[in-house]
Amino acid sequence: MCRVTAPASLPPITAPALPSFGELLAIEELDENLFRGVCHAGAPLRAFGGQVAAQALTSAGRTVEEARRVHSLHGYFLRPGDPRRPIVYQVDRARDGNAYATRRVTAVQRGEVIFTMSASFKRPESSGDRQRTMPPVPGPEELPDPYVAWQRDAPEEYRQSAIFRALRMRFVPADAPGLPPELPGVPQQFVWLRTDARLPADDPLLQVCALTYLSDLTLASTTALHLQPHRVHRVAQSRVALASLDHAMWFHRPFRADEWLLFAQRSPSASDGRGLAMGEFYDRDGALVASAVQETLLRELRPKPPAAPKSP
Repeated sequence: MCRVTAPASLPPITAPALPSFGELLAIEELDENLFRGVCHAGAPLRAFGGQVAAQALTSAGRTVEEARRVHSLHGYFLRPGDPRRPIVYQVDRARDGNAYATRRVTAVQRGEVIFTMSASFKRPESSGDRQRTMPPVPGPEELPDPYVAWQRDAPEEYRQSAIFRALRMRFVPADAPGLPPELPGVPQQFVWLRTDARLPADDPLLQVCALTYLSDLTLASTTALHLQPHRVHRVAQSRVALASLDHAMWFHRPFRADEWLLFAQRSPSASDGRGLAMGEFYDRDGALVASAVQETLLRELRPKPPAAPKSP
């Protein structure tokens, strides 16, 4: 394993309160090809993987000319990040061709690699167009806000979840009209997502990085739907150990992450302590704007044995 050490002069820093979604993706340029960011927790003492991936992509995009737009990324989560310490992102300018450019990003914390990403950028071009049709599900305005019930049923957990101050989501019920039938052995869920605050319209990289963050909110839970619902619908303790192993995305068409996008997700396989989930993002006009695939660590937790009676 390659070991890279962050500059010794950089002290640990603490993540501030989040006034906007843009703060989640903010990184500091330390030197050429070298950046630093801070990530909040997705699980106790574990940095949220979607934010790590989004900051890594932001770092890669900072080294590419604006005329090239990111079209794909492939990342591996190697170690859990510590949300109490900064993460340093090192960018390798692997290739700059006439149309395509490739970047490799290594995320480092305490001298150890916690995440790696390859990202590809290209110049826009004209070509034929086709896509899968968006399912005719109810719009987000017709669906309840899941945060209301979550705040009521688990107020302390909700209070500590910083991400919900910066985004919005609406879950489509399993019996909603327009949903495609669920295939045997392939659990599915459909979720509307967007950032809470408006994002700059003249920054396409920020829109893509914001969607990278949003894509990790529900995709992992799709692999465990045969065992339990997503945590915003769950009052009981989790029955599974769940963590992202890798994450890939392809960006097909322009979009805005601060406008509602439908995330249609399904999980075709779970075995060997791993689950696989796939998803497509559609905008309100039905355009397929992005696709995502994720493999997760998925292990069912054994119930704790009852405590032995105390001796008199």
